[in-house]
Amino acid sequence: MPKAVVPEEKRRRRRPTKSGTVLSERLIVETALRMLREHGSAGLTARRLGLALDADPSTLYRYFRGMDDLTLAIGDALIGEALRGWEPTGQWRADLRAVGLRIHEAYVAHPQAAVLTTSRVTGRANELAADEAVLDILRRAGFPLPDTVRIYHAFIDQTLAFAALDAASLALPSESLRADEDMWRSTYARVPRTTHPRIAEAAPLLATRMVNSAYPTALEMLLDSAAAELEALHG
Repeated sequence: MPKAVVPEEKRRRRRPTKSGTVLSERLIVETALRMLREHGSAGLTARRLGLALDADPSTLYRYFRGMDDLTLAIGDALIGEALRGWEPTGQWRADLRAVGLRIHEAYVAHPQAAVLTTSRVTGRANELAADEAVLDILRRAGFPLPDTVRIYHAFIDQTLAFAALDAASLALPSESLRADEDMWRSTYARVPRTTHPRIAEAAPLLATRMVNSAYPTALEMLLDSAAAELEALHG
């Protein structure tokens, strides 16, 4: 049975840690993000996190039910980072584009954390705020509710799927990442036209494009489709 989380007003330690730090949920999440960046997911354990915070690992359970609960908090923090400073302009396409690019950027800025969290549903404040924002953008644009939910579904899943794909590449050891990128400039560039004419003719362009994320292109294609639907609805 998961441990009960201590109520907010009772979470704060009465005394600072030995290093003079007073723990908070935000500090724990920020420290966990740093550990993920430096050591990967295998390096994030309650024991190591406690050492990094100069606190007994059991103290973490005053804030989180377990490491999985902490994982959800990390994911929600990334969404909060994406939304920070964003305000809707009333132009639905520009607003949806901005939200998508911000979410994607926030995840790929923390690739190890993104690999852990892109497939999770946190149910926390920042995730709910992002969902509310996307649904509101679509409804104010004039999409009927069923179409709003359908486009929202495609938009969110597309954004997170590309974030997961791009983060997984960035999380690779640097040698592996370079080897993958070099493959487009070496092996693909040498494919014979006699056996693979389409790859051969596209090889120079593939070498340029395939090392970058396709998310901006895919996002524009989704927005084009949604705009065409909206025009058909309202003439």
